[in-house]
Amino acid sequence: MELRRYRWRGVDDTSRVESAVVRFGDQSLRAHGGSVATGYSTAWSLRVSEGWITEELAVSSFGEGWHRSLVLSRTGDGHWRTTGEAHGSVDLPDLGIPDPSVLDGAVDCDLGLCPLTNVMPIRRLGLLEHASEAVSLVMAWVEVPSLRVLRSGQLYGAEVPDGASARSIRYTSRSRDFDAELTVDRDGVVIDYPTLARRLAED
Repeated sequence: MELRRYRWRGVDDTSRVESAVVRFGDQSLRAHGGSVATGYSTAWSLRVSEGWITEELAVSSFGEGWHRSLVLSRTGDGHWRTTGEAHGSVDLPDLGIPDPSVLDGAVDCDLGLCPLTNVMPIRRLGLLEHASEAVSLVMAWVEVPSLRVLRSGQLYGAEVPDGASARSIRYTSRSRDFDAELTVDRDGVVIDYPTLARRLAED
């Protein structure tokens, strides 16, 4: 597996810096990373199995006087489960998901504010290689910093590739009434995510 390192700065919140270390396989990845922002920080690890399908996301969030941890996993037969802990007092929604069945049909996780988790649907749908009309997907969206897990309907599509080093991916989040043109590199990793984050140059 090839090792890559990435960093992004928030556009909506310039105090936020996201980082990720990724090992790519032909059809899978392993990654870990985290973020630092005003009021909280996060740390996470991600396993994506063959076919670019999420296997497990473990994420923790930390703030003054509180911390939370969550493990979100997908079983081989397509069911999701969560385990987690919350310590301290903070005005945030409860972590986890009361009814995992609402995630039926989802094969991807989507970690809030983290551009890396856009890679899986982009690669699985072949959007780096060919044009595609918008494809409707269901995501297990993890809200940050609460670590609440929500069902998120999303659309992904792409124009005809032109051989350039960057591609434009059409992205829509139905749940949050948001759409954007994501600029990604040849690996499908976000370079520019309008209103959310922009990748920093390598040191």
